[in-house]
Amino acid sequence: MKRTLCLIFTVAALACAQQAPVPLTLQDAEAIAIKNHPQLAAARLYAQAAEQVTNETRSAYYPNLFASVTGAGASDNSRIAAGSLSNSIIYDRLATGVSVGQTLVDFGRTSNLVESSRLQAQAQQESALATRAQVLLQVDRAYYGALRAQTVMQVAHQTVAARQLIADQISALAQSKLKSGLDVSFANVNLSEAKLLLVNAENEVKSAFAELSLALGSPVAQTFELVEPQTANALPDKPAQLIGDALNARPEVAGYRAEHESALRFARAERALWFPSVSVMASSGFIPSHQDMLRDHYSAAGLNINIPIFHGRLFSARRNEAELRAQAAEQNLKDLENHIARDVQVAWLNANTAYQRLDLTRQLLNQANQALDLAQTRYDLGLSSIVELSQAQLNKTSAEISSASAKYEYQLQRAVLDYEVGAMK
Repeated sequence: MKRTLCLIFTVAALACAQQAPVPLTLQDAEAIAIKNHPQLAAARLYAQAAEQVTNETRSAYYPNLFASVTGAGASDNSRIAAGSLSNSIIYDRLATGVSVGQTLVDFGRTSNLVESSRLQAQAQQESALATRAQVLLQVDRAYYGALRAQTVMQVAHQTVAARQLIADQISALAQSKLKSGLDVSFANVNLSEAKLLLVNAENEVKSAFAELSLALGSPVAQTFELVEPQTANALPDKPAQLIGDALNARPEVAGYRAEHESALRFARAERALWFPSVSVMASSGFIPSHQDMLRDHYSAAGLNINIPIFHGRLFSARRNEAELRAQAAEQNLKDLENHIARDVQVAWLNANTAYQRLDLTRQLLNQANQALDLAQTRYDLGLSSIVELSQAQLNKTSAEISSASAKYEYQLQRAVLDYEVGAMK
């Protein structure tokens, strides 16, 4: 029997150990999200794809080399009489050969296209960095939200326990005719409110961990043992310096600048359509089977100059379109800089307000504790009603929740400020 009980307790202990929450620090959470978040993985893939576009454009610098195998048969004394401007004579033959072509001069069109695509790839890389910062902000937001939810749940548990004790005491006193039934009803109402708070708090904890799991890139909600992070440092006095830092450090700004420069380069490339292009071509091969008038080998080389004359205003329209898009990209950059300056100011104000709330909520909690002690003493002495005690209990619970919220709200607002400044990387 003892062995059976030991086995049962061992199995139960192992099950509890397997279901125990995994410890998780904020740094670990950020590292997991960087590794597993699909949004960040997609941003990296887009950046790699943009780099391949640069390689595609750069291929115009190199010669085109290809091999050919051609066979032809024709009727005696036949000629192509319609549908072609090439040589009308067709000879019976079977031939193999290679051809090569190389552009020599295009007056900067290819170089501008390559630089434009390189800048687009750079913009895509900056976009990946911006996505990384957004993912880190989501992790911090979810992490602090889960910590707040857990703290509120602890407050709810303590509130239920305290009000349960008071309700039991008042019920016992009522049975001894020392308290009225009204007091029992008020105590039970307060207890029910505390239980309702606990139910909502438990649901908030589950929702918070679901948000945290999503921020980590997990499709399944997980429960963690969260480690309390260090308290954030005090704020700088003024946000002016932070705005300058943000304009220099934010990857979105760098990406928009690269897009603007890319648009300028593309406009130059479109302008080069008006100029001639010079290319060379060469072919050489062997004809193992042919008619008598053909030689066994052939080779040829040529120089080709294409001079654009008239294209129905196509080139001018393309150039105007590219220049207008470059101007639009410049305006988008200015608009982004204005928004970032506004966002940094708002983030600093929010963080400053959250920092002030830290001390105010601590004072509020101390005052609520003192008020509850006085109300409890007055009620025990019969100097006040249950209504005063109930209000003091409610004030204490509200102050505890406000204090917990203020603590994590300040840390969250500091994380938001770090993101707006560009320090979250």
